[in-house]
Amino acid sequence: MRLVPSRQRGFTLLELLTVMTILAILATVGLAGYRHKTKVAREAVLKENIFQINHALEEYRADRGKYPSSLAALREYGYLREIPYDPMTQSRDTWQIEYEPPDPDNQDAEVGIFRVRSGSTDKGENGIPYNEW
Repeated sequence: MRLVPSRQRGFTLLELLTVMTILAILATVGLAGYRHKTKVAREAVLKENIFQINHALEEYRADRGKYPSSLAALREYGYLREIPYDPMTQSRDTWQIEYEPPDPDNQDAEVGIFRVRSGSTDKGENGIPYNEW
């Protein structure tokens, strides 16, 4: 009995290129979805952090009759455990602070912080820059 040499089994170059192309397309789609979801998550954290700081500012004013002159006062007096970070700038020091307008009846009165916004000028998913939220 004579054995017929069998053809070597394997993939052709065309088959390998086709599979690699499909994998590359799937990876690209997955990466784009991942980046979108991480951006949406950071925006949710930003909204919550802004709300917490602004809420603490209002509580401080309700208790003491005036807004604090610095964000550190919120931590000092126990309104916040620590100053939240800005997820868009990855820092606690980049918050944009808005001071209350001066009192026309008392020009010597100290003005306090009445609102905090993000320090990032990038635009959110809604098309509004983060520093205008």
